[in-house]
Amino acid sequence: MSPIRIIIMGAAGRDFHNFNVYFRDNSEYQVVAFTATQIPDIEGRTYPAELAGKLYPNGIPIYHESDLENLILEHQIDQVIFAYSDVPHNYVMYKASLVLAAGADFRLMGVRVTQIKSSKPVIAVCAVRTGSGKSQTSRRVSKILRNLGYRVAAVRHPMPYGDLVKQTVQRFATYEDLEIHNCTIEEREEYEPHIENGVIVYAGVDYEQILRQAEKEVDIVLWDGGNNDLSFYVSDLLIVVADPHRPGHELTYYPGETNSRLADVIVINKVDTAAPENVITVRENIRQENPDAIFIEAASPLFVDDPAAIQGKRVLVIEDGPTLTHGEMAYGAGWVAACRFGAAEIIDPRPYAVGSILDTYAKYPTTGKVLPAMGYGQQQIKELGETINSADVDLVIIGTPIDLTRIVKIDKPTQRVRYELQEIGQPTLEDIIREKFGAK
Repeated sequence: MSPIRIIIMGAAGRDFHNFNVYFRDNSEYQVVAFTATQIPDIEGRTYPAELAGKLYPNGIPIYHESDLENLILEHQIDQVIFAYSDVPHNYVMYKASLVLAAGADFRLMGVRVTQIKSSKPVIAVCAVRTGSGKSQTSRRVSKILRNLGYRVAAVRHPMPYGDLVKQTVQRFATYEDLEIHNCTIEEREEYEPHIENGVIVYAGVDYEQILRQAEKEVDIVLWDGGNNDLSFYVSDLLIVVADPHRPGHELTYYPGETNSRLADVIVINKVDTAAPENVITVRENIRQENPDAIFIEAASPLFVDDPAAIQGKRVLVIEDGPTLTHGEMAYGAGWVAACRFGAAEIIDPRPYAVGSILDTYAKYPTTGKVLPAMGYGQQQIKELGETINSADVDLVIIGTPIDLTRIVKIDKPTQRVRYELQEIGQPTLEDIIREKFGAK
């Protein structure tokens, strides 16, 4: 029989992982192409032969998702695999309808065929939406584990935006490692806070190889998820973070709803800034689907070096990029800090936006009067700097998880906003982790 001809729809993350663990050496299938969206400048490249395996000596081409229908017809595609995250359920079915009308089957792949089993215990931190608070939750878990005497490494969901062969397995232990690997702003936002806390970070493209290398130097593996994607690893404890600023999204986004159904622990974050009725809504929505989950309420308190410096100032607010874009939030921690500490005015950055930053606002119109810290390449980082420095403001408030001034020269005074997870009441994450794993 001829192999089943497929296309994998992705965004340079889950798509590559599904290929590696299921299709790479599977002669029953022929992967004709990947398509890409969400992340700029992925299309037009090739998934390299060095990673694609013996069945693909020339690698696999990557096209823009807008080419999908034509590719199905031209190459007589049998199946299309949907393999990216943080999209509404109706969006998934819109894509399914397009694929079905073009004559192919539409497929979603579950955890049984895509998760890798570790020889070490795994704690996975996932979410129902981008921007719910996975990062501070992962940092909190890593601190608890280290206080219990465990060696831990954070394995971060993929963000391979550069040379894919060089990024097969990446290990980050120092700030210098970030420079060596030419990390983007998005990568730094996830890696740098762990490094600051003394935690090694692994990432890359081939998550089987990554896991096996991490297992050599840790007692427990911490999966630090991206977007609202499913864990790449079989977990011994799955912690899922929900956001009461977006009540109802825990039931209406893919694959966040799957995460909420699978969770051992649900952390309802940001209860200090959300409406109480929204907290109740999120809890009850998830409880209906997953009555056995343990619920924890948590806050994300803000820390600013000099809050008085904000008072009375006209400010530009910079926020985490993915939270504002496909996360669909109109604001973040920087906005909250500006309001809380008495900024005279939050200046709309859109009149000062240039190049790809201007394009970002056009693509994601729900973004509010804040600047998404977009930096998927050197040109975009340059345009981000031009946007910041053109703004007529007294002060720049940086609400990203990293010190943005390390990579963008800002010619105005700045204040950085930090935030950490703080559980409210009992049980706490430490209670649950201690009961599950004990102290070493």
